[in-house]
Formats: sequence, structure tokens, C-alpha cells
Amino acid sequence: MRSLRTAPPLPLVFLLMTAGAFGAEGSVKYNQQEICALKGSTVFMNGTFTHPEGLTVTKTFWVIDPIPGVEPTDLSKDPDYSSRVGFLTDEQKRFSLKLSDVMKKDEHWFCFRIITNEEKARWTGVPGVQLRVTELHVEAPEEVTEGQTADLTCKTTCSLTDPKFIWYKNGRPLTTKTIKNNQLHLQTVSSEDTGSYSCAVGGSQHLSSTAHSLRVRYPPKRVSVSISPSGEIVEGSSVTLTCRSDGNPPVKIFSWFKGSTSVGEGKTYSIPNIRSEDSGEYTCQSQNDHGERRSTAVQINVLYPPKRVSVSISPSGEIVEGSSVTLTCSSDGNPPVKNYTWYKEGGTSPVGSGHSYSIINITADHTGLYYCEAQNDHGALNGTVMVTVKSRW
Repeated sequence: MRSLRTAPPLPLVFLLMTAGAFGAEGSVKYNQQEICALKGSTVFMNGTFTHPEGLTVTKTFWVIDPIPGVEPTDLSKDPDYSSRVGFLTDEQKRFSLKLSDVMKKDEHWFCFRIITNEEKARWTGVPGVQLRVTELHVEAPEEVTEGQTADLTCKTTCSLTDPKFIWYKNGRPLTTKTIKNNQLHLQTVSSEDTGSYSCAVGGSQHLSSTAHSLRVRYPPKRVSVSISPSGEIVEGSSVTLTCRSDGNPPVKIFSWFKGSTSVGEGKTYSIPNIRSEDSGEYTCQSQNDHGERRSTAVQINVLYPPKRVSVSISPSGEIVEGSSVTLTCSSDGNPPVKNYTWYKEGGTSPVGSGHSYSIINITADHTGLYYCEAQNDHGALNGTVMVTVKSRW
């Protein structure tokens, strides 16, 4: 894991006087004066040192916030740091400190200390490296309206060095949005942008910010109507239409239409004891503070037994013996009537079937009352007609 830190324009050099007997000076040079680190990350502090000739370095270590005249504590012996620090010094007089799992309480001045073979020849490179600890947090509006723009900013309390910001929505990386520096730009916000946003820095993705919830206000969408009970609708039954829609704020105004005629209000519309006249196309209109939208139409097809059965005679006028007559049955039913049966009053057996019944070379014996029985899946109904045959003489 790479460290996250700021770098000063030039390395800082601290000159430290050694014992006067050696007539020379030692120095400690840090590669950076200040480091800004993410809480939970690992940081490195580096530098180089020199010492007067004739002295031998016997020990080097790191300390925090040294106080003049007080022997500082070696961080590797400090219970708060012993498990989190590592020191390194090489023959080229380069030194480094590795500090893991950085915490807010680690905000101190970190200094490199040198001990030599001379009791009075020991020194600390002050003021050292200042460590600042920060966390990421998202600064953004709580709510925006669809069609507007929105900017989300990944904030820190100190400046990280060359950070590459990564954005997440509902825990998944965003790759199709505009990201510039530490800002996520949402152009023409839509309802799909609603979600939980967080940010992180490349190399430290596990140290992401707390999530920020973005809500989007928008007019009703995905308006649909369901019918209950589903399946065939038979005359005399009860039917309920339910309107569903998505909107923010939630839809509270629902209007129902049959064709272009308003028929009701509310999320549901019920038709008790439904009649054939209730067949038709129904739509629901949903409305909130940002607009309205109407559903696609649903078709209600009411099934019913035959109605208004009638019989006509062709040709019309007087019926004379020896002529031909055709009786035709008409009816209204859903599904349409396909079974027609013909009877003559007083008879027990049908005299014919089909939409029409013809009598060829009619005689006086054919005089009487005829009726047609129209039948579909939901019932039957009769229609009657009187046939009167006059003698040719």
C-alpha cells in the first residue's frame, strides 16, 4: 500500500550541533516536512543524516514531540506504537519510519534521534515531520430534482499528494460518470441516479468514505394497471383495478378514466356487479408535485349470456302456400352465439339448427309459433316469431 502524503517544495534540513570537541556539525534532512494520511493507512517518513568524523553511531530511533532536556522515548518501546512502527537505517545514512494503521491520535511531530559512542554527542532532528490524519467524506446535496445537475465532492481536512479519486454508487465503482479531481459531476440527473455514494483514493480503496444518500425528485414513472381477479370477467362479478407507479415524492393522486371519461379517484377502482356496458379501455393517471403520467390502457371484456334475441322472416309480408320462407335468428352475447336451435311450438324435437331456418314449399300445416334458442358458454335465451300461412285459394 502506498502512503498518502504532501511534499514540500524543497527538502527541509535541520543542523544539529555535536560536542564541541569534534569541531563539526551533524545534520538530519527529511524528505518531507508534513504528511497528510488517511486514517487506517500506512505512511512512510524518510530522510538522510550526517555526523562528525570521529564519532560512531551506536543507535538510531524515532520519537514524537521531543521536549528539550528530557530524554525522549523510543517509539518501538512505546506500547501505543511498538506493534505499528518499523525503523530502517542503512550504510548510506538513509533512514525511514513505517507507521501502520494510522489513527487520529497519531497527529504529532515525528523526529529522528541519533546516539553515538560519546555520551554528549547525541541529538534529535527537530522539528521533524508533522503528521496530519484525515478521513474522506462526501459533500453533496441531500435531494435534487430530475433534469438538474449535481456535484458530489470528496472532502479531506488536509491535502493528499496526487490522489486519484474513485467513486462508488451502492458499493460499485462508477466508470461512466464525469470525475474531475475530487468531484463527481452528474449532468442531467435522472431517477436512476438515486442511490448511496462514497469515494476512495486509488491504492487505499478499502478506506472509503462513509456513504451519502442522494435522493432524486421526479414525476410519476412506470404507471401500470392490474386487474383482480385475473382471467375471464363474467357479468355479475366484481372487478377491482389497481394503479401502480413510481415517483418521488410518492404518488398520492390517482384518477381513473374509461376512454376519455373520468370514472373515479383513488389508487383502486372497483366495479361491483359488472355489466356488459362496463366493457372498454381503462387508464389510470398518477400525479405528484413534479408532474403526471397516464398508464397504458387495459381492456375489460365482460362475458355474458345471449341478450336481445330476435327472429326475422324473409321475405316479409304475406306467406302464401307453396312459397319459401327463411327465419333468421339475431342475438347479442359475449362470446358471440354460435349455437342456434329451432323449435315449433307444440313440438318436442328441434326442427332445425343454425343461424337461419328455411321452409321450402310451405303449407298450411307450417302455421304456428316458432322460436330460436341462442346459446353460448354463459347461458341461453329464446326469441319467437309467428308464421301464418294463407291458402293460395
